[in-house]
Amino acid sequence: DDELLGYCRAGEFAFILSSRQVGKSSLMVRTARQLESENIRSVIIDLSSIGVNISADEWYLGILDEIATTLNLKTDIFSWWSERAGLGPAQRLTNFFRDVLLKEVSQPVVLFFDEIDSTLSIPFADDFFAALRAIYNARSTVDDFKRLSFVMIGVATPSDLISDSTRTPFN
Repeated sequence: DDELLGYCRAGEFAFILSSRQVGKSSLMVRTARQLESENIRSVIIDLSSIGVNISADEWYLGILDEIATTLNLKTDIFSWWSERAGLGPAQRLTNFFRDVLLKEVSQPVVLFFDEIDSTLSIPFADDFFAALRAIYNARSTVDDFKRLSFVMIGVATPSDLISDSTRTPFN
């Protein structure tokens, strides 16, 4: 518990990868509650509830909807997303974090992505994980990204989560 809490407080990218029924979700919920008590906002996104037999736009919008609902964002995410239809979904996700989430929420934010193994069957998972890694890496040039961190939770290994070995978001 303390180790994950420390990573979240420090804004680090964290993974909880293990077999089923070992307490990963309980750890996530306890950590999120503790973070909230410290004025660090958190969002738990169950990726399995978004689905896998949907388009990339629908999948990414499912993530944005969970974030917007949990954090009571003012931006109409559906209009915002469609106004940027000329960009790819992963770039829109990155821009959403920078231009909406981190503008509307002044506190640090931890996004918990639960059931990340559900991404194994979607063809655009590499883009999603690469976008999260790019956001993490951009913290040196985009100050607001220093307030955003991610926790990946599921039954998988990092190598399971990326099908293209030339793109290494899990190095």
